[in-house]
Amino acid sequence: MLSVNFRSGIYLMKMARHRLSWYWLSVLVLCVVLFIQSSYPSIKTGLSFPLQDKLLHMIAYGVLAALFYRAGQATWPGRLSQRQLFWISVSFAGLYGLSDEIHQAFVPSRQFDYFDMLADFAGGILGTLGYIWIRKRLSGQS
Repeated sequence: MLSVNFRSGIYLMKMARHRLSWYWLSVLVLCVVLFIQSSYPSIKTGLSFPLQDKLLHMIAYGVLAALFYRAGQATWPGRLSQRQLFWISVSFAGLYGLSDEIHQAFVPSRQFDYFDMLADFAGGILGTLGYIWIRKRLSGQS
């Protein structure tokens, strides 16, 4: 009987670890995509409007911060307050944005831009707040 419970516990731990790896994998994949995209000249789309670049930065780093927050919630339930996890997620997105701007300084036809960093940080805040708001709405909390 003890061996069955022990094996069940190990199985549940492996399943939980597997589930958590998917959360962090989404963060990693987006980081790789952002890095690769910033290694090439800027993408020119048919539609163009003022501050389009800043909006794209806000969206990308907002999604990154939201994915980090989601992974953190799944990985560290109860270990961090919502406020702590919020600021860790925003900081992660902002620091990754900083590293991306430093990387772009060495890419031909790209440059380091402080306003892109500001857009990354603002996107991290808005993306994380948006994720928290959506989760509360879906769970029925106000």
